[in-house]
Amino acid sequence: MYTKLVSFVLNGEPVSVRVDPFELFVDVLRDKLYLTGTKKGCGEGGCGSCTVLVDGAAVNSCLLPAMRVDGTSVETIEGVEENGELHPLQTSFIEKGAVQCGFCTPGMIMSAKALLDKNKSPSKEQILEAVSGNICRCTGYVKIEDAIEDAARTLRKDAVKGGSHD
Repeated sequence: MYTKLVSFVLNGEPVSVRVDPFELFVDVLRDKLYLTGTKKGCGEGGCGSCTVLVDGAAVNSCLLPAMRVDGTSVETIEGVEENGELHPLQTSFIEKGAVQCGFCTPGMIMSAKALLDKNKSPSKEQILEAVSGNICRCTGYVKIEDAIEDAARTLRKDAVKGGSHD
């Protein structure tokens, strides 16, 4: 079978992996790179549990052919913490009770991170738009919105102090 070597930056580290032409990126992450934080939910791009950042944009990895990540920079939930410390989004999701079963949480955090990386003062409407492709069947969305707003406040405070949660 034909395979292609794709090379990209994954959570800040260069990675090369052989993929077949029809292989989806979520399967490569989970089955070849053993990064199981990215969840495989609906497999149709409808639930957002597989969300990762590709060149800073939130992408459903269940719809992304693995060959398309060649030459990109990818961030998964495993790459969000920094120097062993949780990202403010992770901390806020825990503190605000925005986590129930946890299945959707990695995708929610990645979608929120894509927003906050570009806009540290989002409106409620921008927050809702950012996570509109993510479905939570446990908590509802109020606690998730609260967690994202809380993380945004923390990131703004860190920016004033010269923090590094970019």
